[in-house]
Amino acid sequence: MSWEYSGVDPLYQNTSEKYSFFDFVQKPIEIYVFIDPLCPECWALEPFLKKLSTEYGRFFTIRPIISGHLITLNQDNFDRPRNIRDFWEKTAKRTGMCCDGDLWVENPVTSPWIASLAIKAAELQGKKAGKMFLRKIRESAFLYKQNISKEATLLACAEEAHLDVNEFASDLYSTSAKKAFQSDVKLTNEMEVDYIPTIVFFNQLTEEQGIKISGLYPYDIYVRVLREILKKQPIPSEKPMLEDFLSYHKTVSTKEIAVVYDWTSTKAERELKKLQLKQKVKRIPIKHGSFWVYQS
Repeated sequence: MSWEYSGVDPLYQNTSEKYSFFDFVQKPIEIYVFIDPLCPECWALEPFLKKLSTEYGRFFTIRPIISGHLITLNQDNFDRPRNIRDFWEKTAKRTGMCCDGDLWVENPVTSPWIASLAIKAAELQGKKAGKMFLRKIRESAFLYKQNISKEATLLACAEEAHLDVNEFASDLYSTSAKKAFQSDVKLTNEMEVDYIPTIVFFNQLTEEQGIKISGLYPYDIYVRVLREILKKQPIPSEKPMLEDFLSYHKTVSTKEIAVVYDWTSTKAERELKKLQLKQKVKRIPIKHGSFWVYQS
């Protein structure tokens, strides 16, 4: 973990308010999240980012940066499909986020860069559209073992993310998408990101250097960094009702719910099953745990 902080003592100011999914006020912090859509550790970061956004999202915006793909960054003998499968399986067991490594044996992703390009094409329809599409292609890969370098899979994800599918298809190999992806890769190199996931916190109201965290850490570390860069002690927002959370995010894992609400996995399952009985959510059993889809 790299700490590039001025050392100024935090000003312990209490600022709390109800959680809101929609906040149009300019936020002081921008968080760059350097990821690879096929990196299981980046996927395992999702519960922490959801919790951070739920509790402190009024202070920051998140900007995903697509940093090439796993084989070019976290090089660790990933030259064979079975090696990648084993890495995915170990990550799933360690983190609780499903990564079905059988993908790499049954339906391997042959051209990872196409998935990265597709994310930038989706972002041409807006930041929210880009984030929704990113989530959908990760679900396709990690949960459903889909080859996200195939155009048919990408178009299906675009439809699920409620994009303009024709516009997305037109943008997929466009100069604009390629330049946007090249810009992300250039930023990755300029900021000397050599491991993913990496998160960099910037205070847009000061000229101080950001704080960089490389790798996957416990949630408290991210809160500590946010507090230091804000120079105050923020109080977490009240969490939304579970159904409201599901209504907004649409598809979530038991692990994500457990982390966000500070519940055990058993309690998270119990609360989700209550909503299932009310036909508010549909359970999707997968290799490692369960995912839940909100029924609108």
